[in-house]
Amino acid sequence: PRAILQWNVGSYRDISHESLSLFRLLEPQIEILVLGTGDRVERLHPTVLKQMRECGIAVEVQDTPNACATFNFLISEKRLAAAGLIPP
Repeated sequence: PRAILQWNVGSYRDISHESLSLFRLLEPQIEILVLGTGDRVERLHPTVLKQMRECGIAVEVQDTPNACATFNFLISEKRLAAAGLIPP
């Protein structure tokens, strides 16, 4: 269900397999994780994205304002989604 959790990530450089473990532990399991990387879209290491896909979680990386809009849309569609947001 709905929850707000603190994510100990200061910048997109801090996003790793370990920092995403919080999202892999959520119950029910999420389908998609929307990551907001601040003022602009930042590239994440391909291994991190691959590891999430292997866990059955799709990852969408956007700038934070667009990530918020995408997350809200997914939730309105009743999708099992989570967002990891870094303030712009």
